[in-house]
Amino acid sequence: MIVAEGGSIYRLLLWQWRSVLLFSVIGAVVTTLHEFEVIRFKLPSLPLAVVGGALGIFVSFRTNNAYSRWWEGRQLWGKLVNSSRHFTLQVLTYLQPVEGIDLPEIKRKLVLRHAAYVHVLRAHLRKQNILADENVVRLLSEAERDKLKIEKNIPYAILHEQFAAIENLSTRGAIDPYRLQGLDRLINDFLDVQGACERIKNTPMPRSYGFIGERLIWAYACLFPFAIWDEMGWLTIPSNVLVCLAFSLIGEVGRVLEDPFNMFFNTLPISALSTTIEINLRQRLGDTELPEDVKPVPPGVLF
Repeated sequence: MIVAEGGSIYRLLLWQWRSVLLFSVIGAVVTTLHEFEVIRFKLPSLPLAVVGGALGIFVSFRTNNAYSRWWEGRQLWGKLVNSSRHFTLQVLTYLQPVEGIDLPEIKRKLVLRHAAYVHVLRAHLRKQNILADENVVRLLSEAERDKLKIEKNIPYAILHEQFAAIENLSTRGAIDPYRLQGLDRLINDFLDVQGACERIKNTPMPRSYGFIGERLIWAYACLFPFAIWDEMGWLTIPSNVLVCLAFSLIGEVGRVLEDPFNMFFNTLPISALSTTIEINLRQRLGDTELPEDVKPVPPGVLF
């Protein structure tokens, strides 16, 4: 996610250099043909203005829907932050001493396993190597990581381990049934967050939105110079780039927002959020050697 103010026009044009080149070439060809009187064809401006308005609505529709996916992802991770803090408070206060149970060690293991779960979910959504992630390696023992190698859905496997551990504590009398229900609801909340994030990640928007939008923009770029060449002359070239690039950028923003769990500049800062969760949880355990907050990387993107 971009957190720095301002931006670079050069970087923007470099990102969309193919579109800039295409629109420039089309504008240059049309203007050259008219300047040398190879053709003298002019389109009326009113129909193109109507088409331009409809095109703007069409490409904006996709972008608005893509932003809804991005914002839903942010809300889900906000819920994960709060639920993780609540889970830790419940673990540290609800568990009662029982003979034969090392209660401080059990509490610590449950909290650290949940911190590992958050990092695992982040790597899972970004399709990274989960068991090689430095945060996961730091929080899970080698034996625990070996057990997870056969799992296709590692975050779900960790939640299963958490649930089984909590149920065992309840059976041995460390958690009363009423408080067990609260922990059960939190585990369900984690499953809901994970399932919703996986739905966003694994369900792309219909390709027809992007395909039709791109073709319409190209067609508009070919027609627009014919409507303005007699008034703009050689300024038709930058005018065509400016107008058509605006449409193209709206569509591209929708494309990159479609998946909020990538490693592009639009990504949700789930690395920063997962690290924040770990720091919050481990401070409740009394740990002092904590990971550093994730910082933005040039040009001001927080991952």
